[in-house]
Amino acid sequence: MLTPATIHRVVGAALEEDAPWGDLTSEALIPAEAVATADLVAREAGVLSGGGVFAAAFALTDPGVAVDVHVGDGDEFAPGDVLASVSGPARSILTAERVALNFAQRMSGIATLTAAYVRAVAGSRARIADTRKTTPGLRAFERHAVASGGGSNHRFSLSDAVMAKDNHLAVLTRSGVDTATALRAAIARLPHTAHVVVEVDRLDQIPAVLDGGAHTVLLDNFSVDDLRAGVALIDGRATVEASGGVDLDTVGAIASTGVDVISVGALTHSARALDLGLDLRIG
Repeated sequence: MLTPATIHRVVGAALEEDAPWGDLTSEALIPAEAVATADLVAREAGVLSGGGVFAAAFALTDPGVAVDVHVGDGDEFAPGDVLASVSGPARSILTAERVALNFAQRMSGIATLTAAYVRAVAGSRARIADTRKTTPGLRAFERHAVASGGGSNHRFSLSDAVMAKDNHLAVLTRSGVDTATALRAAIARLPHTAHVVVEVDRLDQIPAVLDGGAHTVLLDNFSVDDLRAGVALIDGRATVEASGGVDLDTVGAIASTGVDVISVGALTHSARALDLGLDLRIG
């Protein structure tokens, strides 16, 4: 998902946003011939994501800036660890600093939070997955960060899979079409590779969804007891996904019910940016 073309496009736009007519401060104060070395230093423990994005911010600002990333995406680090080093024209380093840090801090925060969820379900069959609750324009970056933290990616977009949610089912009901019939007709029209997910919020909706041939049944905002009942009712005939009401205090109990996937919107919409700093040395 996080291709070089995507990095170039999004990071380039961020740099343009931050310095549309150049970096007035650096150009006014810093001699053109000044060079510098800077270290990306962790102020707290975490999991790195976005090392390549961090490097791209400097490369797109000035190809003369060299970046050496010391820690790979998905690697854990401790406070005080040097994660990357940057050297080259001081003006260019100062110009790219904020954008580079914004991406590294945001992505590493997501990776670190995801890793905490993955640890919380260790020993269960459940995978931790993200959702489409991402920052507009940054989905590929945030999804990459989830993967860095050991999580799984849900469908990337509306074009990737069929996912019938409560509002889709409500429209069908108002149209007088039963769920099983609508699903069977849809599956007959779809490519054989298309995955079909149906969200339910009550146990009594499950039989019709299974009858319709859904590949995944998403149990939305179910209690732990109802999740267990849902897993038993589905009995291996579809992948079971749980969503809603998931946080670090509840995810372990949810995983214990036997669900296959736990989707967590908080991974991307509520992750705190990690505290990383760029310590500069003028040479």
